[in-house]
Amino acid sequence: MVTTESSTRFRDFAARLLEHEGALAEHIEPAGLEVMLPGSLQQMLRAPEFVRLGFAAELPPGAQRVSLESDWLERLSALLGERGRRLTFVADAALLALPHAERILEHNLVLPNAIWRFLRVTPAWTRYRILIFRYTAISDEKREGVIRLGVNLANGSAIDPFVDELLRRVNGTDLVAAAVPPADTQLPPEWAEAKLQSFVTRALPARVRTHLGQFLSGLQRRLDRDLARVHEYYTGLRDEAWRKRQRKSSDSAREQLRLESADREYQAKVADLKQKYDLRVTVELSQTLELVCPVQRFELVIKRRKGERKIALDWNPFVRQLEPLPCEWSFATDAVRLVCDEALHLITPAGHDPCRHCQKEYCRACHAHRCPKCGRA
Repeated sequence: MVTTESSTRFRDFAARLLEHEGALAEHIEPAGLEVMLPGSLQQMLRAPEFVRLGFAAELPPGAQRVSLESDWLERLSALLGERGRRLTFVADAALLALPHAERILEHNLVLPNAIWRFLRVTPAWTRYRILIFRYTAISDEKREGVIRLGVNLANGSAIDPFVDELLRRVNGTDLVAAAVPPADTQLPPEWAEAKLQSFVTRALPARVRTHLGQFLSGLQRRLDRDLARVHEYYTGLRDEAWRKRQRKSSDSAREQLRLESADREYQAKVADLKQKYDLRVTVELSQTLELVCPVQRFELVIKRRKGERKIALDWNPFVRQLEPLPCEWSFATDAVRLVCDEALHLITPAGHDPCRHCQKEYCRACHAHRCPKCGRA
């Protein structure tokens, strides 16, 4: 019997939670639980004394499904309460020497309008802030999912490429807690609430759109299909009414009323379809993890025309990867970065697009709300 690793972990977590609250839980296959609940839990979980739960695509006989789409997730979440919402883990690791540090940078940096110069690589400590969000999208259908946002507090680099691997290691037994945590002076400072909120506001919408890509495509196809059917039907009615008006024997006034009635009905049907396919997306923060760990810190100088600035990038020893260059506008994770002339911000090409009004390029990190050339948003 094949079950996914995530289903098994979810099953094991639910078993530990239920047993902690006084239930008796026994593993059954595939990836299920047979549970006996005390009276207090029966009321809290709205479940009978004996219940079977299934966590994989294939359910044990008589089991209720536990998934992102089922209400059992909400029941278990209510049972968990605020416990487990925040976690801080200080990990230790032996840092490997990186004799080819400059070559690592060459393979990871893409700066079309600037040059860089490598300075040094040194051992350091950093803070990763990982935020786990649950989203719900409701239209004619419903979709739910989880989005994981990660950022290095030392430089604002988004760590999406390896955030899942870091979480897997934290949830497993791969990471060893540091015997002596680093002093605060060795760590980058905590972000103020306003700065963290700005990060989420800029970074989260694009991730939500990516996760909902297939759902949105399907939604648009169904809307286009239904609009085409409605348009075809009422176009036929209008054509028939027009043909009748052309006949001298027909009642021209009555056919005109039919035309006007068909137009009103068509507009009403289009409005109904737009309401049917209206999309509502809600996102809520589920968990926050602060991972403190040692890194190899690459220091380099970025040069653009007569200006230059120093930046630092961290190489993570657990995933053996160099984090992407930060985007100081959208916190994107794609490779290409441009350097602006005003403040030498690192931004994606989209962050330096031309103004839609005056067609002048400008840096969105410098001017977040309006074009500096024409003053229009």
